[in-house]
Amino acid sequence: MEKQNLKGWLYLLPAFLLLGVFMIYPLIDVFVYSFEEGYNSASQTFFDVGMYNYSYVLHDPYFLQAVKNTFILVIITVPLSTGLALLISLGLSSIRPLKELFQTVYFLPYVTNTLAVGLVFMILFKKTAYSDGLVNLLVNWFGGTSVDFIDGPYWAKMFVLCFYTVWVVMPFKILILTSALASVNQVYYNAARVDGTSRLRIFRKITLPMISPTVFYLIITGFIGAFKAYSDAVALFGTNLNAAEMNTIVGYVYDMLYGDSGGYPSYASAAAILLFAIVLTITCINLLVSRKHVHYT
Repeated sequence: MEKQNLKGWLYLLPAFLLLGVFMIYPLIDVFVYSFEEGYNSASQTFFDVGMYNYSYVLHDPYFLQAVKNTFILVIITVPLSTGLALLISLGLSSIRPLKELFQTVYFLPYVTNTLAVGLVFMILFKKTAYSDGLVNLLVNWFGGTSVDFIDGPYWAKMFVLCFYTVWVVMPFKILILTSALASVNQVYYNAARVDGTSRLRIFRKITLPMISPTVFYLIITGFIGAFKAYSDAVALFGTNLNAAEMNTIVGYVYDMLYGDSGGYPSYASAAAILLFAIVLTITCINLLVSRKHVHYT
C-alpha cells in the first residue's frame, strides 16, 4: 500500500513542480514586490517597505476607472452569455436535421482570432468620414440617430465591449452545455412525459438540476475570464485604453509594467494582488452559493 502511495506521489511530482515554478513562486514574488516601495527591476533595489503601493493604486483614477469597467463587464457579460448559451444549447439539443452544422456554426467564433473578430466589430460599429458603419445604418433605418460606438460616449463603448465579449465567450459555453444536455439520462424525461409534466417544469425540475454542475463551472470560469479581460478592449479601442476610458484591471497592470506609464513594477504588483483578492473573494462566494443550488449525481 505504501509503495502504491509513493508511486502515486511520483506521478504527481512533475505537476507539483510545474505549479510551484510557474504559479506559486511567481505569486509569492509578486506579493513581495507589492510591498517594496520604489522597486527597480534593473538594479533589484528598493528604498522602503510598506503599504504605499496599495495606497497609490487605490487612489489612482486610472485604476478606479479600470475597476469600474471590469465590474460592469463581469456583471453584464457572465449572466447574459451563460443564459443565452443555455437557450441556444436547448434549441440545438431539440433539433435533429443539420444539428452538427448548427453546432459548428455557433462554435466558429471561438476558434477565430480575437483581434480579427475585434477588427470586424470595429468596422461594424465605427463611424468614419465615408460611412457611419453597418450598425448605424440599421439604427437610422429604424428612425434613430447615428452613434459613434468606438470613439463616442462611454455607454456606447461599453455596449460594444460587452457585446463583443458575449460573442467571443458564448461558443465555448454552448459546446459545454450541449454536451451536458446530451449526458442527461432520458429515463427522467420519459417518466415526466408519461405524467404529463409541462416542458417548463421538466426544465426546472430535471434539466437544470442535472446540468447544474456544468452551469456552475461556466459561471466560475466566466467570472475569472471576465476579470482577466484585456485583449477584447485592445481589439476594439487600441492600446491606449486609458485615453478611451476603457481600460481593465489587467490592462492597468500591463500599462504599469510596459505601457506609456510603464516602469513601475511595484504598482503593477499591488494591482495584480488586488485583482487576485477580488477574484478569490468572488470565487469563494460562488462556492458557498453552489452548496445549495448545485446538485451532484
